[in-house]
Amino acid sequence: MQVPAPFDYERATSVDNAIALLERLGSEARLIAGGHSLLPMMKLRLTDLEYVIDINDLHGELGYVRVGADEVRIGAMTRHRELLESPELAALFPIFADAEHVIADPVVRNRGTIGGSLCQADPSEDLTAVCTALDAHCVIRGSDGERVVGMEDFHRGPYETAVGDAEMLTEIRIPVRAHGSSAYAKVERRAGDWAVTSAGAAVWMDGDVISDARVGLAAVGPNTAGIPAISEALRGQPPSEELYAQAGGIAAQSCTPVTDNRGSADYKRHLADELTRRTLRTAVQRIQAGDAGDRAGVQEGD
Repeated sequence: MQVPAPFDYERATSVDNAIALLERLGSEARLIAGGHSLLPMMKLRLTDLEYVIDINDLHGELGYVRVGADEVRIGAMTRHRELLESPELAALFPIFADAEHVIADPVVRNRGTIGGSLCQADPSEDLTAVCTALDAHCVIRGSDGERVVGMEDFHRGPYETAVGDAEMLTEIRIPVRAHGSSAYAKVERRAGDWAVTSAGAAVWMDGDVISDARVGLAAVGPNTAGIPAISEALRGQPPSEELYAQAGGIAAQSCTPVTDNRGSADYKRHLADELTRRTLRTAVQRIQAGDAGDRAGVQEGD
């Protein structure tokens, strides 16, 4: 039976209390929310902590989806199930529902949080690719105040983030831009498993041309940072299968997968290509479907 090494347990009562505990207990303390990543690592003795600070009581403070005129704010304690069931996110960012449908299982989705997923910084983690595609920014809070960090700077490497020892991720902010949509696709060995490869894409259009696009990948390198070359290739171009193929080729060339028990490096590059094409195509189709629906509504109103 696998059991973690002995540790002391604390239960935070507020964000300020959690930060104070982190400051007092030092670098051997970690926050725990859903625990589906941290606890297995502790059981396998891959991490050896002296203190675990339970922040589940902070869901009332940090569990929310707030829609503003120009951005959506998501509390770090918002659970996967809440992201999946949010009608606001479904309307503005369908990529969330795409991803949440293939994250683990209902037990994990009922307890796991967006903040925990991002802070775990696993290269195969789904929501990092989602947030990268949407150009999200992370709010990190410490005793000295808050700072806002983009996704490219938030993840510094596998299992390493910009969050300091006495800081915590409190919120994710996503800009709302007109005439855009998004999509996510994942290949996994079995339902709910870590990705063999996955891709998230967000597209914005100005009339019949793409004004901007972003792609985030998972499980094909040390991080899932956006691929600027794809954005540059798509801007100002009308969507087409040739354009999607060009973007897929850039994705395959830009990733650095390794051969493991989930697949060969060549197979993963092929998936990066194919899934980039699929997600870009789906995002564009969703924009076009929305525009068609708007036009039909205007005609009916006439």
